[in-house]
Amino acid sequence: MRRQFGISAILFLVFVLAIVPGRADEDGFVPMFNGRDLTGWVNVNCAPETFFVKDNMIITTGRPTGFLRTERQYENFIMEFDWMHMNKKEIGNSGLFVWGDPVPARGTGYTRAIEVQVLVNLESKDEYTSHGDLFSIWGARCKPDRPHPKGWERCLPSERRCKGGGEWNHYRVEANNGAIKLAVNGKVVSGVSQCRPRKGYLALESEGAECHFRNLKIKDLPSTDPRPDEIADAARGFRSMYTGLDLRGWKDDSKNHGHWQPHDWTLNYDGKGSDLWSEKDYGDFEMICDWRFTAKPTKMPRPVILPSGDYALDDSGKQKMVEVLDAGDSGIYVRGSSKSQVNMWCWPIGSGEVYGYRTDPKMSAEVRRGVTPRERADNPLGAWNRFKITMKGDRLTVVLNGKTVIENAQLPGVAARGPIALQNHGDPVQFANIFVRELD
Repeated sequence: MRRQFGISAILFLVFVLAIVPGRADEDGFVPMFNGRDLTGWVNVNCAPETFFVKDNMIITTGRPTGFLRTERQYENFIMEFDWMHMNKKEIGNSGLFVWGDPVPARGTGYTRAIEVQVLVNLESKDEYTSHGDLFSIWGARCKPDRPHPKGWERCLPSERRCKGGGEWNHYRVEANNGAIKLAVNGKVVSGVSQCRPRKGYLALESEGAECHFRNLKIKDLPSTDPRPDEIADAARGFRSMYTGLDLRGWKDDSKNHGHWQPHDWTLNYDGKGSDLWSEKDYGDFEMICDWRFTAKPTKMPRPVILPSGDYALDDSGKQKMVEVLDAGDSGIYVRGSSKSQVNMWCWPIGSGEVYGYRTDPKMSAEVRRGVTPRERADNPLGAWNRFKITMKGDRLTVVLNGKTVIENAQLPGVAARGPIALQNHGDPVQFANIFVRELD
């Protein structure tokens, strides 16, 4: 009996070890997916239902455009997986992002990365194919193994090996020291080198069509010591406030129906209705928000604001005005108050100022100076801007397009907690990539 129990225990242990997710096989590969849920993966900017698990597969509905990334970064590796698009006649689009950042690039639904194309039913052209292209996207860089006919940073495959919609394809992606080789159904057909970044997150893309992934596995290769500027940004715990499909997470206001329109990764506002408030209250937080005005710019006189927060005056004592191109006005309210508004506008002083505090005569000179932008950091009208807003206690910091325009400014009397709002100021504006990271 004792011997039989020992044999049974050993067999049971062997069985358990064989099914433990993440355990290496004889070739050194470990599963990237446990077959039951999305443990080890992060839904970055999509609705909760965009990526789901069924029949030991990760499936994307394709809507909205966005991506599901790994929890950890990878440098050098070999990754293998199978994929199948469900569109049998129409184009099916998806991809694998290699060495990506944890949040999308400014104004897009995609990350800065090297993309391994996962595409079917596209009539092949001189510029791109549906047979395993490799290319850089949104600020990443690479050198194709074969020059592209138009000089793009895109490697076209040497031959057509992908099967069509409704059929499984196998990809083997070998990434090492900034170079990537792609084998399609058993043969290497594409390659790029001199990639930047060359360490970062891996991600499955959602882009308009249902796609299935299975048998995802990976083997780490030895590091080749990338420099800090060759490594993608590290994840800091940001979570999307916008699903890309609807206004879940935002307060329902009948005045806003039809005016705040979800459109893939952008949230389009026509300038009518009311402010859009989050359902949740926030205390200390960091926020990312992309925005741009969409109206046709017109020339308008706007006041000049001094670094002190005061209006500049002309020789007659009136506000000094200059003519600027103006396409609108909006802002972001923090902690539930329109007074604590991080402004978006076209005035000469630039966006990021806190109008309610700057114009309050009861505020001290120090406070009014602190909420006045140090410089104008807005991009040209029509281009996307990115705010990084930090609230800690009653202190506000605003970074606009990588430049700190407000630093540790005091907002006396600001509430300890409150919702966040996207402002209605009567002008059309687009928002994208609305992320928040709670600090308390």
